[in-house]
Amino acid sequence: MRPSALRVMSFNIRYAAADDGKNSWALRQEVLVDTITAFDPDLLGTQETLPVQAEYLKEKLSDYTPIGVGRDDGKQRGEQSALLFKKERFELADSGHFWLSETPDIPGSKSWDSALPRMVTWARLRDRSAAGGELTYLNTHFDHQGQMARVEAAKLMRRWMVEHAAEGPIVVTGDFNATESNEVYQQLVKADDRALLLLDAFREVHPQVSPLEGTFHGFSGIRNGWRIDWILHTPQLKTIEAGIDYTNRNGAYPSDHYPVTAVLEYEQ
Repeated sequence: MRPSALRVMSFNIRYAAADDGKNSWALRQEVLVDTITAFDPDLLGTQETLPVQAEYLKEKLSDYTPIGVGRDDGKQRGEQSALLFKKERFELADSGHFWLSETPDIPGSKSWDSALPRMVTWARLRDRSAAGGELTYLNTHFDHQGQMARVEAAKLMRRWMVEHAAEGPIVVTGDFNATESNEVYQQLVKADDRALLLLDAFREVHPQVSPLEGTFHGFSGIRNGWRIDWILHTPQLKTIEAGIDYTNRNGAYPSDHYPVTAVLEYEQ
């Protein structure tokens, strides 16, 4: 029987179509997969995942079941907020997607001041571990420009979780394009709503804010800045480890974001 600790990773993998020169997808895809396999997550959330990248991850991470669709049409067009889960540990009970807009069931929709369509991919999973039950896992990527869109997206996600997942443990991963001082964080983590309490895994383990917590580095390797990539969870889980993964190969980084990680345990 697998141990009950739940290993979670959130990773903005930088879309493959970008003109990144020495940091292009073909030159970093191997170290990116090595970074993932070294941490060995049970749950993996990726952002900016184009179909070619989704296929590569599916091939190289054959122990995982991937779930993802393109944000532009709900099929193959555009980036995915794809999630992957360990086949050995989890049985898929249900899954789906919704868009962060006033019409969340319409693929490609956007609202407020969003520059691009944004979405959530979710899965309801039966955990086969000793402490297991059923948990809901959501992965997302908030808009990079629209502050109103980010705030409304946070509210929409909370409403969805209260309506569809409030009975069991929830794990949320994503690139939120916002810092802890932003209202987006307040809406998700500090919201005064007892129907749903979300905890920040990193801050549970590292309560003192540091200037060296940046998760976006633009392939530079700098560490100063702010965390915009988060792992959140409900109180049925507790964080025992959390960090920012600085893996690189001779100064070559797997992405322009550092992946963030957490090890969670079920509260008894």
